[in-house]
Amino acid sequence: MGAEATNRPVIVCGGGIGGLAAALALVRRGLPVVVLEQSPEIGEIGAGMQLGPNAFHACDALGIGDKARSRAVYTDCMVMHDAVDESLVGRIDTGEAFRQRFGNPYAVIHRADIHLALLEGARETGRVAFHTRTRIERVEQDEAAGTVTAIDQNGQRWTGCALIAADGVKSVVRAQYVNDPHRVTGHVVYRAVVDKAEFPPELQWNAASLWAGPKCHLVHYPLRGGEQYNIVVTFHSRQQEEWGVTEGSKAEVESYFQGISPKARQLIELPKSWKRWATADREPIGNWVFGRVTLLGDAAHPTTQYMAQGACMALEDAVTLGEALRTTNDDWDAALQLYQRNRITRTARIVLSGREMGRLYHAAGVERLVRNALWRGRSQERFYDAVDWLYSWNVDNCLQQG
Repeated sequence: MGAEATNRPVIVCGGGIGGLAAALALVRRGLPVVVLEQSPEIGEIGAGMQLGPNAFHACDALGIGDKARSRAVYTDCMVMHDAVDESLVGRIDTGEAFRQRFGNPYAVIHRADIHLALLEGARETGRVAFHTRTRIERVEQDEAAGTVTAIDQNGQRWTGCALIAADGVKSVVRAQYVNDPHRVTGHVVYRAVVDKAEFPPELQWNAASLWAGPKCHLVHYPLRGGEQYNIVVTFHSRQQEEWGVTEGSKAEVESYFQGISPKARQLIELPKSWKRWATADREPIGNWVFGRVTLLGDAAHPTTQYMAQGACMALEDAVTLGEALRTTNDDWDAALQLYQRNRITRTARIVLSGREMGRLYHAAGVERLVRNALWRGRSQERFYDAVDWLYSWNVDNCLQQG
């Protein structure tokens, strides 16, 4: 399917970070794209997120590296303290030596800012059509014609040469083709953003900071030029949880952090309002491709937040998809197979590592002491070696397994 592919657009379901990244990757291959988004407008909710060097490599490959860099805050380090005794457990410097090792910085950014960078990049191409208030309910394929059709809630049909399902953690497209159960973790995440003026001066570190406690942890880091701070607290819920987002309760948060030191615990007193995420993931699957349909981002590999790589993996997915098309001269069948071969193992490692990291962050009793002893005093080179598999990804090696 070479020249034929240019006759119809590629349909991208979802206008989030993964969907926009996919749109950019496809446009850079010269393909027209139609993005279908169920929300009233193309936008992003949430708070802060972390961008590793691999994410910046992806942004560069998508042509929005400068836009992302201009909105990011560059941290001096990633640091972890024990939330019970306030001791330093580990520190990874993210300065010049880190950048030399991995070829790009480590930074933090508001989700809306990285989404805006992608949206601006997509709009500037003039080859991406956006349709909001469009909720896809099912997909049909015509193998003989080489087309895929998405049908929305109004019965309107959107036909293209292929369909990229970037429709998030509760993907309708994944439900149609896989229909696998999600796995509720029982871990609840509260997120909020507060202004610098309200943030404790003694914690205004230029760092991605984590306080690890028994069955809980807290995270904070600066956003938007240091004028705001992102706060994230996570705990093991006492009740049966259902996957979703609701309004949070300050009283609930306070009830889970009674054994935490005052220095860390003051973080939960700051937000005036919280958003509450009951988290879940899914078991990794070995096939994302169904004819001319493929999954991307959270639709393909929903994960917990512990590796801080959910959005970064979506960016990588998009770049890899574009490179697979380039390598196969836009042969969709071959490209989609090449894409998934190069993404399934890596993203599955993120999902499984996230589960293990959550266990380590929330260690209690003697396990907590063992964790601290293993990480305390580790050299920077040992830390860098440990994350090399993650941060050394780039556009030149993204098809290494192919």
